[in-house]
Amino acid sequence: MRLHSFLLLLLLTAWAWALDGEEGGEEEEEEQEEEEAKAPEETTPGPPSDELLEEDNILVLTQHNFDRALREHRYLLVEFYAPWCGHCRSLAPEYAKAASLLKNESSELKLAKVDGPAEMKLVEEFGVNGYPALKFFRDGDRSQPVEFTGPREAEGIVRWLKRRLGPAATQLETEAETTQLIDSQDIVIIGFFKDLQDEDTAGFLATAEDAVDLTFGFTDRPELFQKYGLSQDTVVLFKKFDEGRADYPVDEELGLDQADLSRFLIIHSMHLVTEFNSKTSSKIFRAKILNHLLLFINQTLTPHKELLADFQEAARPFRGEVLFVVVDVAGENDHVLQYFGMNATDAPALRFINIETTKKYLPTTGEITAASVTTFCQDILSGKVKPHLRSQEIPADWDQKPVKVLVGKNFEQVAFDESKNVFVKFYAPWCTHCKEMAQTWEDLAEKYKDHEDIIIAELDSTANELEAFTVRGFPTLKYFPAGPGRKVIEYKSARDLETFSKFLDNGGVLPEPEEPEIPVPEAGTNDSREHKDEL
Repeated sequence: MRLHSFLLLLLLTAWAWALDGEEGGEEEEEEQEEEEAKAPEETTPGPPSDELLEEDNILVLTQHNFDRALREHRYLLVEFYAPWCGHCRSLAPEYAKAASLLKNESSELKLAKVDGPAEMKLVEEFGVNGYPALKFFRDGDRSQPVEFTGPREAEGIVRWLKRRLGPAATQLETEAETTQLIDSQDIVIIGFFKDLQDEDTAGFLATAEDAVDLTFGFTDRPELFQKYGLSQDTVVLFKKFDEGRADYPVDEELGLDQADLSRFLIIHSMHLVTEFNSKTSSKIFRAKILNHLLLFINQTLTPHKELLADFQEAARPFRGEVLFVVVDVAGENDHVLQYFGMNATDAPALRFINIETTKKYLPTTGEITAASVTTFCQDILSGKVKPHLRSQEIPADWDQKPVKVLVGKNFEQVAFDESKNVFVKFYAPWCTHCKEMAQTWEDLAEKYKDHEDIIIAELDSTANELEAFTVRGFPTLKYFPAGPGRKVIEYKSARDLETFSKFLDNGGVLPEPEEPEIPVPEAGTNDSREHKDEL
């Protein structure tokens, strides 16, 4: 899949299910079990070796050579991965490219990797609780590795590491130095602190270490405070667009909040209106602004492009509360159009979405002016506008096959029928795991087709939205038992016919596994082990 398509799906995941993740973690566990099942029988290992081997310029580490790697490499970034992890597979080519870039520069920085499931002692020692996990070791210090927080692409990995080695920010002493730094980039952040030794300055520099795509400076010079109209410690973001400058005063009582400062920098380093493309999609996601307003236009048409001025004007009072995004329907954005149930011919059009609830809103008028856009946003934020729930039309033969076809318009009637036990698969047409279990779901429906009180159904969640709940991953399986109360049970066990059948036969719960019988020792015996098991 091309990078742009991948980023499209990443943002769609944010818009649709508020999650940076794959189609769920359970599948990776299943893959892990399969991987383990295929593993050859253990053989008697030879004596442990601390030899350092490489793959694609990346050190391959184990518990036996980890210390040696720390001794021989002053700066070491270690990836803990699992062979069955999809995210790890996606990272692998970028990680290898980063290792190659560092080698070509003859850098002191070195990359390494650890097979987590095979090296559980290292996993436990370093508190790895998910894959991939990247940790940076410096000067052989094994006790306090730094969590990697940078971009997961080759150039970003290298930038993050280099920021750790060099100064995160330039100390400014004169007006000329400050002006030169501000003029050097489109965005420059300068921290003005009266005491460079206090915790606020340290927090600012720590923030700068992580924000590898931004340029930082700092100063304590009184004349520079005066030059930029400041009387208290302040972080100022200078930019060559929109407002030109954004100030973050440091709270004199509470001090500098690094998380809050990071969010401030992300929000104000973005344009008031951001065009969605492969370069901006990840930044849109990282902004963590829950409300997004999308303007769909055809950038090749002059009347459409003329709408941007009013859209920009409306965006200003909503900065930090609503993210204004432009989607070019003439670009490679078919996935975005598909998710919102639109065609390119629907442009120009507005769509509003909350990425936490995934609720979408449509304007009642086709007019797009600064005033109408402002009113639309205000009405949604104040609760005056009801969300729009998308639904396909009910198929004429929706109930004629063993697997019943549900859509938004018939879901409530079928799923909450008090006389039926309804087992529903919520899927996405593009979901690999959904495709893999499709035949099993058909077999399950065939098995129970003559049970009048059991319905096996499926719903395409990319084309149908529900008021009752939000589907956040695929496939999601939910069981709606007969009776009053609109009960919902989420199924989270194995996805095979036998386990599904046990679940249905047991009324929506899986029976407890039978425990093996423990033999009772014969009278007169003195087997303490058997007595302990019995107790």
